[in-house]
Amino acid sequence: MIRTQPLFDLTLEVGPGHDLRRPDGTGRLIYHVTGGQFSGDRLRGRVLPVSGDWVRTEPGFGRLDVRLMLEAEDGAEIYMRYEGINTLGPAHREKLARGEALDPESYYFRTAAFFETVAPGYDWLNRIVAVGVGTRTAAGVAYAVHEVL
Repeated sequence: MIRTQPLFDLTLEVGPGHDLRRPDGTGRLIYHVTGGQFSGDRLRGRVLPVSGDWVRTEPGFGRLDVRLMLEAEDGAEIYMRYEGINTLGPAHREKLARGEALDPESYYFRTAAFFETVAPGYDWLNRIVAVGVGTRTAAGVAYAVHEVL
């Protein structure tokens, strides 16, 4: 059995995408992550606007490749990278374009995350694996991120 504990909640603000998809919908979407925030019992702060998301679209799903620069509230910098899978399809994107909320049970959105930092107070992050459950919002993306124990 895999045990986890909450690490933080993460919200990302995402700018317009660069669409490099083929006519069949496969290819690459590249998004600038323009900001966001994270908050948990052991760390909290903001997402710096030097972050991005490189999504590889495949028939029926997307492969996420995200790199974030986090700044903890004490000024420590933490690099977070994660990969994942989502099954958001054309119907989901149409709803989002109309400003409608999505039912999180209508799609799969999971990630595996790793961290790098030289900040002594957060050195423990260098030695953990985290998993996230994502939800797509009108403004961007939200994740519940858990440390795998």
